[in-house]
Amino acid sequence: MTKADIVDTIATATGLTKVETEAVVDGFISTVINAMKEGKNIEIRGFGSFKVKKRKGRVARNPRTGEQVMVQEHWVPLFKVSKEVKSLVNENLKKVL
Repeated sequence: MTKADIVDTIATATGLTKVETEAVVDGFISTVINAMKEGKNIEIRGFGSFKVKKRKGRVARNPRTGEQVMVQEHWVPLFKVSKEVKSLVNENLKKVL
């Protein structure tokens, strides 16, 4: 599913125009990105949480050459799905598949 598909689905369900819906979806995405850029966590009850986690520096291996390289300490964005969404997806896919 692409962003355009999400916009179409929400526009159909709400009666908003696609332009208005796209503005809302873009606003949501940029709000999440900006909050994570500031190191904030976002929790949406019943859906999941967006977090930023610090990864330690480490020695890694270049798979092509086998050469060891140093990976610097860095921050990574993470999304953790809620238990409710996990169970809904699991139950539905058991029925379908």
